[in-house]
This record gives sequence, structure tokens and C-alpha cells, in this order.
Amino acid sequence: MSDQMNKEYLAKRQLKRGSAGWILLAGLGVSYVISGDFAGWNFGIAEAGWGGFAIAAGLMAVMYFTLVLALAEMSAAIPAAGGGYSFARQAMGPTGGYLTGLAVLIEYALAPAAIVIFIGSAVEALLGFNGPWVYAAFYIVFIGIHLAGAGEALKVMMVISGLAVIAILATAVALIGDFDTSRLFDVPVTDAVGASEFMPMGWYGIWAALPFGMWLFLAVEGVPLAAEEAKDPAKDVPKGIIGAMVFLLFTALLVVFLLAGAAGADAMGKSAVPLVDALNFAGHETLGTAVNILGLAGLVASFFSIIYGYSRLVFALSRAGYIPQSLSVTDKRKVPSRALIVPGILGFLASLTGEGDLMLAMAVVGATVSYALMALSHILLRINHPDMHRPYKTPGGIFTSSIAFVLSLLALTGVYAYDPRAFFYTLVLFAIGAAYYFLYSKNHLVAKTPEEEFDMLAQAEADLTTSA
Repeated sequence: MSDQMNKEYLAKRQLKRGSAGWILLAGLGVSYVISGDFAGWNFGIAEAGWGGFAIAAGLMAVMYFTLVLALAEMSAAIPAAGGGYSFARQAMGPTGGYLTGLAVLIEYALAPAAIVIFIGSAVEALLGFNGPWVYAAFYIVFIGIHLAGAGEALKVMMVISGLAVIAILATAVALIGDFDTSRLFDVPVTDAVGASEFMPMGWYGIWAALPFGMWLFLAVEGVPLAAEEAKDPAKDVPKGIIGAMVFLLFTALLVVFLLAGAAGADAMGKSAVPLVDALNFAGHETLGTAVNILGLAGLVASFFSIIYGYSRLVFALSRAGYIPQSLSVTDKRKVPSRALIVPGILGFLASLTGEGDLMLAMAVVGATVSYALMALSHILLRINHPDMHRPYKTPGGIFTSSIAFVLSLLALTGVYAYDPRAFFYTLVLFAIGAAYYFLYSKNHLVAKTPEEEFDMLAQAEADLTTSA
């Protein structure tokens, strides 16, 4: 590609810079995850009992926190819209970058399809109707808001997330007086290896509960996908992702302890709407009705924000030539409209299967593979590029990211323990995506390295500014 072609190519593929400060980015991180506080995580209690699930959730909290600290360093040093894909590309070359991006793409493409099925169920419970046209309506409305511009979308996201957070905090305040430690351990003890009153399903239960522990934090790693739209990426992205993770740790502690302690671990392990059921059990029916409505806001927040995440990832992969380059063209508002619409259509088609649990489990497989590769990227960048400019440095360095690496591999095996079908289906998707790269896109990349792509992009921006 000639220099002139480079300039013309990248001039059509630029995001709107300066749209988000660190508070909006932290809100984005919370928005990605918040639906996981309302439902899903609690099924881990059914797999492991309360104590076993608490261990599993604690391990996943450590995995996410150490990964977030590693991502904070890499996002400040490599502020690109591709997030983990960009970091891996820098550390492991084009192939490592693509495989990481593919794993994240599987996570971010399937998660909205799963969530919109859950949204449909919530709409049916509240209003009495459901079906494909409900899924289509949510995709159309929220992709439409994203098409209005990144800054506008992130602000809407903050409002929706705020409603969901209010519901969690109100539930916590209402249930504090009903907490009883004995209710945490009312799950019957089995004869599994290592079983006890604290962990009634033994060690195997903890292993199988790991994916459910992830639901309390799943997708927070997507904050760096907004790096090219941040006001000051080197400062805003680390503050945003760490701030989001700290807040999510707080909300996770609230729901894991208070719900089971107020309504019983056994009941919470079987509940489709644990916050509502816990409130109703404790006699707070009016608040339970309000939280049921706001629970829909939590689902919408995650649905809305993950659409943003997949669009930025598709944009970055397309701009680099890994997937069809037409997907990265931006419109007059500098919004990657095709990267929003095309995966949205595919996600809608996936939602027609109605198998939300399967797709969410498959998304978790993609996530854990990407976490291992991103943690490995941090390790390799520290070893091979010690002089790289790092505006933020991960506390503990390689030791911290090594913890994330080991725990992400453990979490990957946990998905197999819970749902082998999801594990193998995801591997099939991964193999298809890898074949596309090795047979085609490997020979059609726009730039050989991230630095080359960033230099080309900077020159294209400078030329546009000069001509304006």
C-alpha cells in the first residue's frame, strides 16, 4: 500500500477522539458487567454451595483484578481501539494478535445475543410478551443510539447503569437487617470428595462454579477498547478500568453475602431473579417489584455497552486487515457504523436459537482464552520491551500478570467441567476463525506492526487537520 493510499485508507477509518474522560470509562466498565450482579452468578451456589462458590468467586476476583492491573499498563502504553488484540499484536506479532482478537470477538459477539434473550424473558415477566421481534427491537434501538456518536452513547450508558446500581444498593440496605450467617450453609452436604458444610459439593463443585464467579466481572476487560476515544488515554484508561473493577468488587460482595444470608443459599442457588426473591422472602415486596423493573436496566446496560465493545474491536481488526476492511469505515460522526450493524445482525440471528445459557457459556470460553493471551502479552512485553514508555506500571509487574495467566487457564477448564458442549462449540468457532486468518487475511494486513499502523494513523490525522 503506497503512502497516499495509506492516508486515504486511514482518513476514512478514524474515531472521534476526546469523547470520554475516566469517569465515563469507569461507567463503561461497570455497564459491561452490571447485569451479572442481577442473575447468573447465583447458579454457582447450586454447583458448589455458598462456601464453595465464595472460594470460586474469590479466585475469579483475583484473576480479574490482576488482569485489570496488567491491562491498565498496556492500555496506557498502547492506546489503541483494539484493546487486548492490540497488546497481543505488539507482544506476539500478527498471529498472536489475531488469535487474541478472535477470542475476544467470540465473547463480545455471543454475549449480547445471550443477554437479549434474557431481556426478552424479563420483558415477558413484566409486560407479558416476548419473541424475536422483541430481540430485534432492542438491537435496532440501541445500535441506533450508538450510531448517534460515542460521547452520546456513553452518557446514555451511564444513566442506564446508574439505575441498575441504585437497585443493587437499595437491595443491600433493605437486607442488612435480615442477614443470618446460618442461612449461608443450608445447602445439603453431598458425599463428594472434600465435601463439608462450608463446601457441600467438595472440590469438584468449586471447579464447576468458576464460570459463575466470572459472571460478577465478565467483560470489564473491554474498557481499553475505548482508548482511541479517551480524552487522555495514558491517564484515563488505567483510572477508568481500575475504578470500575474496584466498584464491581464492592457490588459483588454485597450480592454474594447479603442475598444468601437473607434468603438462604439453597434458595438463591435455584433462583432466576435472586435480588427479587431475596427481597420478597424478607418481606420487601414493593421494593422487590421495583428491583425487578430495574433489573431490566441492568440487562440493558450490559447489552448496550457490549455492543459498543464489539464495534470497536471489529473496527480495529478490520482497519488492520484481519477481517474485511469495509467494516472499519467510519461515517461523518466518526462512528464505525458497519462494525455496529453487521455483528448486530449476526447476533440477532444467534439469539433466534433461544439458547442464552449456551451462548453465555461459549462467551466465557472465548473470554478465558483471551485473558490468558492478554496476561501472557504483559509478561512478554515486560521481558522483550523493557524500555517501552509506560505511563502506568502494574504493581508487582510480571508476578501480577502471571497470577492472571494461571487463573485464566484454570477458569477455562472450569467451563469444561460445567458445560463440555459449550467448550467444544467454541473451539470449533475458534478453528474456523483461525483458518480464515491463515488461508486469507494473513496476506492482506494493512501494516506489519501496531507501531506502523499508529504512525500511519497519526499522519493521516495530521493531514486532515492541515487540510481543514
